[in-house]
Amino acid sequence: MGINATQVKSLRDKTGAGFMDCKKALSETGGDEEKALEMLRKMGVASAAKKSARTANEGVVFSYIHPGAKIGVLLEVNCETDFVAKTDNFLNLVKDVAMHVAATDPMVVRREEMPPEAIEKEKDFLVSQARESGKPEAVIEKMIQGRLDKFYAENALLEQPFVKDPKKTVGDLVTEGIAQLGENIVVRRFVRFQLGA
Repeated sequence: MGINATQVKSLRDKTGAGFMDCKKALSETGGDEEKALEMLRKMGVASAAKKSARTANEGVVFSYIHPGAKIGVLLEVNCETDFVAKTDNFLNLVKDVAMHVAATDPMVVRREEMPPEAIEKEKDFLVSQARESGKPEAVIEKMIQGRLDKFYAENALLEQPFVKDPKKTVGDLVTEGIAQLGENIVVRRFVRFQLGA
């Protein structure tokens, strides 16, 4: 099956990946755009993992005020070069993350930053809830771990389902940005303000 330029352009517009990468993904998936998207996403994850060791000291501190002026976010996102920090693609990614923070109010950027007291409080609640179920201890342990993972997914920014596309996480969004821009990107920190809170 021949892959035409319209198919490649459509895939490029959705992913920001290079022309040859899009053409190769479409060829290898028989022209199936969904499978090609998934293949490019996996390729992006592989290239993003290689870039994650590189230093990201440039970037922006971005301010976002939600319509109605009752919620505001200050967000620091780093990349490797000042050049990339000024691109529309990078700034759009940062804006999307800031809007997500405004909408979801995460506690931390990544699960490793979760305060130990918050984890202990959640574990205590989950243990008492699981014990009430009357299930065996081995099952309770698995239940607690599963529910603790859900707690992280709800409260750690990079693990949350992205509000504009819940099929992917904010971490996936950042990984796609890394693949598209060719540089390591790190969501460093954020502060969310809410009127009266």
